[in-house]
Amino acid sequence: MKRICKWGGIALIWAGAFFLLQALLVPKYMDGIPDGALVREYYRETTEHDVIFIGDCEVYENFSPVTLWENYGITSYVRGSPQQLIWHSYYTLKDTLERETPQAVVFNVLSMQYSEPQSEAYNRMALDDLPLSVNKIQAVLASKMEDETLLSYIFPLFRYHSRWSELTASDFRYLFYQDALSHNGFLMRADVRPVTTIPEPKKLANYQFADVCYEYLDKIRLLCEEEGVELILIKAPSLYPHWYEEWDRQMVDYAGEHGLTYINFLDRIDEVGLDFSTDTYDQGLHLNLSGAEKLSDYFGAILRDAGIPDRREDEALSAVWAEKCEAYHAQAEAQYAELAEKGYLTRATTPGSQIPAGE
Repeated sequence: MKRICKWGGIALIWAGAFFLLQALLVPKYMDGIPDGALVREYYRETTEHDVIFIGDCEVYENFSPVTLWENYGITSYVRGSPQQLIWHSYYTLKDTLERETPQAVVFNVLSMQYSEPQSEAYNRMALDDLPLSVNKIQAVLASKMEDETLLSYIFPLFRYHSRWSELTASDFRYLFYQDALSHNGFLMRADVRPVTTIPEPKKLANYQFADVCYEYLDKIRLLCEEEGVELILIKAPSLYPHWYEEWDRQMVDYAGEHGLTYINFLDRIDEVGLDFSTDTYDQGLHLNLSGAEKLSDYFGAILRDAGIPDRREDEALSAVWAEKCEAYHAQAEAQYAELAEKGYLTRATTPGSQIPAGE
């Protein structure tokens, strides 16, 4: 028994040291690349959501759950990650539906253009913070590049063991806990960089979406059907990268064949009220805060009319969302104030605009 206790204690010490080193060496994404922190933030949620968004930056930078709550009482979460490919989305959705059952899932279809994994960096941001489960293992096997290993996703220390030279004070500060950088998965940007020109779209040799993409789109659809969840397909109103008419027709046909709602917001820019001289922070790739609030308000009316309930009379939920709203508006004001200090007019003085002072 003494020997068992001795060796058991040694094993615990080694295991503790291993996981402590792993926690230290894995990227925290607190400085510079907040997109990498999005996946883990979902697991802090204490309430369920009636709407779940899945997809890439065209959801987590374009839709504001706080706006949906304040204007319509809709509870939502954006389970997005950078360049979230369709197999990432499927396994993220599986993980989500094992934890809660929303009334609707909103999937942005931009990733239908990708038939193969694109990079380890994007794989890591989508998969590292998924809790260890069969879903995660299957997601890694579907996503990993040729030189990546399953073991390095189960134990990230094997991937990041050489980060010693890159460690900063932030790695120690956020060793055990990271600040929330998003608002229910929405990354806020209040600055403005207007559209000046749009690159000419390249002609493609083949506009047909790959079979593997349709395979995973079918999996998403069938999973929603099994769980009694409405699936809504969307294309966010990002002006670039280009969304081809040939791609759009395929989504229209797929939605029609399976009785799904498909909304291409590029066709509704005027209805939404978007102004790409003021509502984008990167020349039309993504919306900024004012643009995301406009789009969310417009989409909220569609969700309301589709039967998504108003939960604002629920006292417990309202208390939780009151804190979320307070944090959201505090960050918005901080960003506008910072822009004003740099010599920009902000929404406080000229609604919806941001122009260098004196111009």
